[in-house]
Amino acid sequence: MADRTLCLLVRGDGHKREILLGMKKRGFGQGKWNGFGGKVQDGEGIIDAAKREVLEEAGVRVDGLEKMAIIDFSFPYKPEWDNRVHVFLTKVFEGEPVESEEMKPQWFSVTKIPYDRMWTPDTHWIPRVLGGEKIHASFTFKEGEQVDRYNIQSVSRLA
Repeated sequence: MADRTLCLLVRGDGHKREILLGMKKRGFGQGKWNGFGGKVQDGEGIIDAAKREVLEEAGVRVDGLEKMAIIDFSFPYKPEWDNRVHVFLTKVFEGEPVESEEMKPQWFSVTKIPYDRMWTPDTHWIPRVLGGEKIHASFTFKEGEQVDRYNIQSVSRLA
């Protein structure tokens, strides 16, 4: 199972709280809104990979990453898609998001996240992470990229 990163950038507080998402323009997940992240390169640490991916995909430098989740995604019909995603949340970033070849960034109110245009599992775990909960989750998909089963557990800390 390959390690991947996903970083959620948030700004503001209360009813003005927003999350930065990117419309995936190519490759796996094309046409869906998502956080920013991707593959961990050989010899690269998870946090360094998360920072690099946000910079490459949105042109923003991030810091103060807090690990909020480890999510295992399993595709029994296509095992090469299996991955473990290390999810980070941050309010510390520098620069204005810009469109890249891979992602088109946009800020959304946390009360108006476009879940209908995201991966189905996102509705289950993103609200919990945005609420400050640390989780370990697993999602198994059936063909058509539909969730077959899932499990989410609250944890006190993440490795």
